[in-house]
Amino acid sequence: MSKPIKQIHLAAHFPGVNNTTVWSDPSSGSHIDFDSFVHFAQTAERGKFDFLFLAEGLRLREQGGQIYDLDVVGRPDTFTVLAALAAVTDRLGLTGTINSTFNEPYEVARQFASLDQLSGGRAAWNVVTSWDAFTGENFRRGGFLPEDQRYERAESFLEAAHTLFDSWRGDEIVADKANGVFVSDARAGEFSYRDAHFDISGRFNVPRSPQGRPVIFQAGDSDHGREFAAAAADAIFSRHGTLEEGQKFFADVKGRLAKYGRRHDQLLILPAATFVLGDSDAEAADLAHEVRLAQVSPQTAIKFLEQLWNRDLSDHDPDGPLPTVDPIVGENTIARGRASVRMHRDPIATANEWRAKAEAEGLSSRELIIEVTGRQNFIGSAATIAESINHLVQADASDGFILVPHVTPGGLDPFVDRVVPLLQERGVFRADYEGTTLRDHLGLDVPDPSGAQHPTAVTG
Repeated sequence: MSKPIKQIHLAAHFPGVNNTTVWSDPSSGSHIDFDSFVHFAQTAERGKFDFLFLAEGLRLREQGGQIYDLDVVGRPDTFTVLAALAAVTDRLGLTGTINSTFNEPYEVARQFASLDQLSGGRAAWNVVTSWDAFTGENFRRGGFLPEDQRYERAESFLEAAHTLFDSWRGDEIVADKANGVFVSDARAGEFSYRDAHFDISGRFNVPRSPQGRPVIFQAGDSDHGREFAAAAADAIFSRHGTLEEGQKFFADVKGRLAKYGRRHDQLLILPAATFVLGDSDAEAADLAHEVRLAQVSPQTAIKFLEQLWNRDLSDHDPDGPLPTVDPIVGENTIARGRASVRMHRDPIATANEWRAKAEAEGLSSRELIIEVTGRQNFIGSAATIAESINHLVQADASDGFILVPHVTPGGLDPFVDRVVPLLQERGVFRADYEGTTLRDHLGLDVPDPSGAQHPTAVTG
């Protein structure tokens, strides 16, 4: 029996929290003006994408005691942006990244439940944790948590939020056009949740939305993160987008689902991916080279080197070889609060790997950074990109992709205009929305408010 053809899931990531954005492009626009968000969201909806993904940071970027001015340093509040976008879109899902380390379950659950209601069941929550004291300084609790405790709190946080979402079964509301809306069950919204992290009880005042509760995303790649996703997430925002690495990640995470009583189709794997589209593959390759040079300027290359070497390299020549000195190892890093720091578990080993690669391929410092910081890219003509995306999805390297254009807000338009029609012709991507909620778009079940389908939380 032949394997069924999979339908591709596509989403759009509004860029701008790192050096992905090419500011020097003449078509580059604002990352704060609402018109930019509207254009981007409406383009994604025109392309029948599943959802828009919005990242959020809780701090300004800092490196060496200075504001890191080579990245976008701030963005309007996630809930405010997504709620506003709900009014100018009809079907597009709205995914926000909200922290579980420094927020509280009732507040976050109420905000997402409100967004879900106002959008007609299109909200999703990307659950993240914070690992550094730099972010913690912005909050009363301050400090930071070790990895195992961060995930333990996140699991507890999500369970508490689910308890709040499910405190309404969905049948407690009675609508009477003459007399208004009233609650028919005295227990509606009643909740109680107690564990080592939270001790809360009371009444949750936002009823269930058409999709039951918001879709849950998770972006962690550690073993804790993968287990958390298998237990409690609906989708993973992954960085494993190549064929071999994607298949390994796909098999690993999906293989963890059975012990939580879950099917393979109850968790979607969606890697981030950039793209450069040209009239031919050769033209696209030339454009991609120019994009990477713009994304990794000489100054940006030095900043990336400093994040690994943990020392001031402002006098280093980015067009010369890598530094000959070894990185300084320790907790006090030159790049406080930057996510890339935690990716280097062994800085000296990583530096040696980079040196070996640079020597073998004849790469300068900047050229090396361009190589090692590149994401999964789709580069080519519209036909080539459509074929590549479909091949990876059908080969179980992913269930689809979250696309990150390098120009805002119009960078998604060429993909929607030229690649999406080819995927539709192949019959692997929808010609129109078939449902109204994000769970409809993703093919996910509506959760049982009784808690019967609740996965058990992972204990750290």
